[in-house]
Amino acid sequence: MTTQDRPGETRPIAFLSVAFRPFFLLGSIWSALALGIWVTSLGAGFPIPAHLPAMEWHIHEMLFGFGGAAIAGFLLTAVANWTGRPPVHGAPLAALVLLWCLGRAANIASMLPPWLVAIVDCLFPLCVAIVVARELIAAGNRRNLVMVALLLLFGCADLLMYLEMGGTNLAPGVGWRLALAIVVGLIALIGARIIPAFTRNWLGRHDLRSPPDEPLALARAAPVILLAGLGVWAIAPDARGGAWALIVGAALTTARLLYWQGWRTRADALVLVLHLGYFWMAAGSLLLALATLVPEHVPQTLAIHALTAGAIGTMVLAVMSRVCRGHTGRALVADRLTVAIYAAINLSALVRVAAPFAPGDPMPFIEASAILWITAYLLFATWSLPIVLRPRPDGKP
Repeated sequence: MTTQDRPGETRPIAFLSVAFRPFFLLGSIWSALALGIWVTSLGAGFPIPAHLPAMEWHIHEMLFGFGGAAIAGFLLTAVANWTGRPPVHGAPLAALVLLWCLGRAANIASMLPPWLVAIVDCLFPLCVAIVVARELIAAGNRRNLVMVALLLLFGCADLLMYLEMGGTNLAPGVGWRLALAIVVGLIALIGARIIPAFTRNWLGRHDLRSPPDEPLALARAAPVILLAGLGVWAIAPDARGGAWALIVGAALTTARLLYWQGWRTRADALVLVLHLGYFWMAAGSLLLALATLVPEHVPQTLAIHALTAGAIGTMVLAVMSRVCRGHTGRALVADRLTVAIYAAINLSALVRVAAPFAPGDPMPFIEASAILWITAYLLFATWSLPIVLRPRPDGKP
């Protein structure tokens, strides 16, 4: 219950009234802190107190720590809209937040046995999947059960990363590649739902002609081919078939963006940034294919950071800022600070993608990109803090 509907039943504190409040705030803070720890370790040469080597720890915490919080905050909030049921709140939400926090603490506590760290960390995506499945099944909403499957696969990817670090004979990097493919796949699926809808709504509010409907075949083929290419790359990163699927998927995704006509929303940063994040996904997928086909010309790190710093970094901030406004009754208008946040994250991605081409030492580019990322996410945390801590004036969660 989110209101005092029964005698003796109290409303939960605002921070735990709906999942985006704690997960978006804590996830943004952790993304800045974890990246700061890693880049300082890289520059100063001190070890990170974790079972995973420094590079693997960085990959893990950005994908499963920061990424896991962003996914949980979005899906646990969205499932209430999909089902019409009350949002997960109060003690159950607090338990999920605590479990996520324990996973982050365990990953910088080298005194704990590795198997315990793995169990604590992998429990989080499993529990989120169970909660989302319960809500969907209770409402008879089978269409969105694919999200549960992706959450479970995300948890398996987390486990694979621990198993590989523990010496299990696995394809090197299969865990983090699978996780990255899943997060990008979620962006592809969710973005295709919300971006054209938000674009049409904005154009309609301003009495502008709606863009033409994209062909149904294009809408169906683009995500399927792109996800197939990502899946092949996750399992067999050198497979040329997967690379060609990524090229086709990226081309079809770009065609969809052209149909959606995002440039017409340039007066509204809240909408335009969604198109920009989706374009980063298409560009990163194309670069990933080229890194497989012509690795002597396109380094894989360029493609990886176009997808992570570019697509994930931009889309997560775009969605979080929009959800924080829309779900607390605020106007869907980007203020100057929000525009600065969007600018910082895209500059971070551009600088990081350029790092492999830097003459001499790329470390200044890596550090500059990290500073811009940290700035963007700390600015978001500062901006969102009063929003997530205070209740809505109308009493809704």
